[in-house]
Amino acid sequence: MPAKIYKVTLTKEERANFTALVSKGQANARRIKRAQILLLADDNQPEGSWKDADIAKALGVHGRTVERTRETCVLEGVEATLNHTRPQKSRAKVMDGAAEARLAQLACTEAPDGHERWSLQMLADKLIELEVVETVSRETVRTTLKKMNSSLG
Repeated sequence: MPAKIYKVTLTKEERANFTALVSKGQANARRIKRAQILLLADDNQPEGSWKDADIAKALGVHGRTVERTRETCVLEGVEATLNHTRPQKSRAKVMDGAAEARLAQLACTEAPDGHERWSLQMLADKLIELEVVETVSRETVRTTLKKMNSSLG
């Protein structure tokens, strides 16, 4: 088994706070479970830290949960670990206002020969063909049209 990369070392005050949190049982279950993981993973405890597999088995969690909890504690701090918030996904918009306008314009035109109406995939392909955007998914076309309260019918 590889050596632990992220070693949790709690202060006496943090240990006391976590012990109180766990024993009261008044907090969110996820918060209590993370506190239990940190207490058992603490290198400063008198009996030494537990192995991840033993912590996982004792608390009924996956071993990866123990690893991630330790990692978050070391990299982001104790509070970030207990208040576990998922990172916000932020991506650059694929379609700007001009591309959205071109999509709306295109959706209002006659469908290509052999088709009764535009499909989302045909619109996506046409936007790429016209070099309005470099790449775009069918789902992006759908959400953009929905945002504009537009439909293909």
